[in-house]
Amino acid sequence: MTRSLHQQSVSLNRNDLLSGADWFGTLSALAQARVRHDLIERSVAAGEALGHQGEMQLYWFGVMEGLLKWSVSAIDGRTVTLGGQSVGSWFGEGTLVRGKPRQSDIIALRHSRVAMIPRATFNWLRQNEAVFNDFLLRQVNERMHWFMGSMAAHRLLDAEHLVVRALWGLVHPLLNPLGLHHLLISQEELANLAMVSRQRCNMTLVTLKREGLIELGYGAISIRDIDALAARMR
Repeated sequence: MTRSLHQQSVSLNRNDLLSGADWFGTLSALAQARVRHDLIERSVAAGEALGHQGEMQLYWFGVMEGLLKWSVSAIDGRTVTLGGQSVGSWFGEGTLVRGKPRQSDIIALRHSRVAMIPRATFNWLRQNEAVFNDFLLRQVNERMHWFMGSMAAHRLLDAEHLVVRALWGLVHPLLNPLGLHHLLISQEELANLAMVSRQRCNMTLVTLKREGLIELGYGAISIRDIDALAARMR
C-alpha cells in the first residue's frame, strides 16, 4: 500500500494554481472571470480513481496537491503506467478534444486535490480564446513526444533507465510546471510510475545519489543536476 505523504505535500489554492498556469495569464479578463467562476475542486484519496477507462470525461484537470498516474489495465489484471501528474500540471485536454470515452484510468498515488474546469467552459475557451488553443497545441505536442519516448523506453531500455526516465519526467515542464526540484515522492511511488520493483528502484536511486545527481530523504527526492539526469536516459 502506498505510504501516505499528505502531511508533506505541496498544496496550492485556486489562486496559486491559476496564477502559476501559463495559459491563464494570457486569457482575456472575461475568460479569466469565467474560469474562476466555473472551476470546482475535488479531493481524491490514495488509490481512488479520478476517472476510469471507458468513461466520458466531463472536466479538464489541474493538480492542486498530491500525485496522480495514468494507467491502462488489461482483463487479466496487468497494468501499464503511462505517466504521472504532479502539482501545478494540467491534463485531460486530449480526451476532451477527441470527444470519446477515456482510454486510461487516472489513479491517485496519494491524497490529492484536483481543480476541475467543466467541459462546457473548456470548449468555450477553445472557441473564444485563440491563445488558449495555442497553449493546447503545444501541450498536446509535448505530451505526444513524451508518450512516444515512453513507448520506446519500455521496449528498449533496462530497469535502471526506466527509473531515471520516470524521475526525470517528474521535473519535465509538462508534468512539473512549477519547476520543483524537491519532489515529494516515495520510492514506492516512483517504482510504480517506472513499472519496476521497489528493490530495483532503490538500487538505481542509490547509484544516482552516489554520483551526486540526487539527494534522498524520507518520502522525498531532490534533483541536484537535471542535465546530468537527462543525459542518463540516453
